[in-house]
Amino acid sequence: MSGGAGGGSITAEPAVAQAPLPDAGARRSSTTLTAIAFLLPAALFLGVWLLYPTIYTIVRSLFGRSGFGDFVGFDNYKQLWTNTLVRDSIVRTFVWLAIVPLIITIFGLLFAVLTERVRWSVAFKTILFMPMAISLFATGVIWHVMYLKDPNQGAVNAAIGGVRSVFASSGPVEDAQPSTATVTGSKSRGFTLKTPLQAGQSALIGLTGIPPDDLPATAKQAKVPHASNSEITGVVWRDFSPGGGKPGKVEPLELGIPGATVELKGSDGKTESATTGDDGSFTFDDVGSGRYTASVSASTFSSAFGGVSWLGSALITPAIMVAYIWVWAGFAMVVIGAGLAAMPRDVLEAARTDGATEWQVFRRVTVPLLAPVLSVVFITMLINVLKVFDIIVSIAPGSTQSDASVIAVQMWRQSFGGVNDFGFGSAIAVFLFILVIPMLMLNVRRFRREG
Repeated sequence: MSGGAGGGSITAEPAVAQAPLPDAGARRSSTTLTAIAFLLPAALFLGVWLLYPTIYTIVRSLFGRSGFGDFVGFDNYKQLWTNTLVRDSIVRTFVWLAIVPLIITIFGLLFAVLTERVRWSVAFKTILFMPMAISLFATGVIWHVMYLKDPNQGAVNAAIGGVRSVFASSGPVEDAQPSTATVTGSKSRGFTLKTPLQAGQSALIGLTGIPPDDLPATAKQAKVPHASNSEITGVVWRDFSPGGGKPGKVEPLELGIPGATVELKGSDGKTESATTGDDGSFTFDDVGSGRYTASVSASTFSSAFGGVSWLGSALITPAIMVAYIWVWAGFAMVVIGAGLAAMPRDVLEAARTDGATEWQVFRRVTVPLLAPVLSVVFITMLINVLKVFDIIVSIAPGSTQSDASVIAVQMWRQSFGGVNDFGFGSAIAVFLFILVIPMLMLNVRRFRREG
């Protein structure tokens, strides 16, 4: 275009062509391929290690022991309620569900609250959380040794025996019987010399049926002490000579019974007691006139503490529960402690300012605010308890493993523990999976609600 008084001209430049926009469909396709490339390895592993075994187990549960050629339908599931061992294991699993998760959550809450008030809280939390650093199988081995019945080997019974020894002592021997007819009685009632005694006489109380190893190590050759006119003396000894001898007579190589309690009862009903020395001798001084009866007290034969049978059929399940709680209480404490640290302190201080006691603050403020965290711990413990296996196998000896068995243990025993009934074992696994589903749904609902 040209024109103007000055004869000048203006030329319009052609419009610049716009760059073509990228195809939206191609962009979406590229994003999808990238996502698939990242998700494919995870999906592959999930399919191989999770989806395929789940489908295979469900299908296998419909077949019998001999394999896929033996279709039995739902007969394996009926066995869950007709097989005594499996039925008892199911009941025992529900007992675990009713007790263990609640106790772990309560202990975790108490430890988390209490450790906030001590200076050494970090050390305390570290000690409580330390069992999580080792496997449950190793934990079971440790507790199995601690639960041994012999107090010389099992730490739990050793501790109980130490406390018991403060209040009750054991006798020097555990078993005995009279060596002659002049002594009557039993170890539960004590042994009494039939012949009455007077001042200046000695009592010979011979006992037999005592193994040499049961005598105290301090036992010496038995000896009858001389009695003065105001004394009654005597000896309590193991009336057995290796080369034979005469019953009722103290002979060489016959040892006294140290530490035996001897009671002297007068005709007036009064009773005195004395303890025998290493040679089995005893003496009652300043004895008055009259007739007396000498006897060895039943406390002489009281048994030493032999230990509680924690690994026996009656206590094996509670014993394993204690070990399991010991492991997981630290985990619960740490999780609840994290929730407690994030709690707004002004709410707690406002409650205290309004006159609430510490118990009221804990019950009406702390616990309600921690409810989401407590539910996380509780549901996690429910799922873990349903899967409990290795700690039971490692603690319970073979003789009482059936008395401690739960669903997971029975699943393993039916499939791999010698029975080799993979159809029935698969049915137990499917049943266990069905029990876990409600807990998973609770977790999913909680995540959606919090999201």
